[in-house]
Amino acid sequence: MFSHSELLELRLELDQAITYGTQKLALSIARQGLKLAKQKKILGEIDYFKGQMQILKGNYVIAMEHFDEAIKYNPKDGAAYNDWALCMVELGIIDQALEYFDRGIAVEPDYATIYHNKGWLLNNIGRHTEAIKCFRKALSLEPERAVTYDNLADALFNLSDYHGALEAYKKVLSLLKPGTCRGIRKNIRGQIKAIKARQ
Repeated sequence: MFSHSELLELRLELDQAITYGTQKLALSIARQGLKLAKQKKILGEIDYFKGQMQILKGNYVIAMEHFDEAIKYNPKDGAAYNDWALCMVELGIIDQALEYFDRGIAVEPDYATIYHNKGWLLNNIGRHTEAIKCFRKALSLEPERAVTYDNLADALFNLSDYHGALEAYKKVLSLLKPGTCRGIRKNIRGQIKAIKARQ
């Protein structure tokens, strides 16, 4: 028997594929989600997975239209707000992106990904202290989230907190599954080496 929990699981798998996998894998998972949502006629989920497919293809305006529809069907879908905000970032609409992250946080305050992504944006626009608060909130909700430790390390490094950055990078390496993410591991080891050279 199919349930909403299966769609949630596909959403989580999709997030992992986008973060650590390939576009091909992410598109495959998005198609699975769309197929299941159509079978069960869950309109908000249909638009959510359609939006994901459009993001992966780089069609951000079309993706935003789908996330808008998903939110109409489920106003408490923090992920749809999150992904709408990410589309805005891709289109260079930064202030509104931050607003949409905040809207998503308001409707789904226990969704770690949205804090992570808001922190990522804040870090990229030079608001490192605010970014760290977002990353710490995400980690309070999902303590084993390697990608958030990676971004936290970057924000700490930007504030010249080399000790904190070093510890966060080490945490990333401890959380990644053995034999996976070779490119990420290599980059982090390079960062660790650069930090140690500064100390």
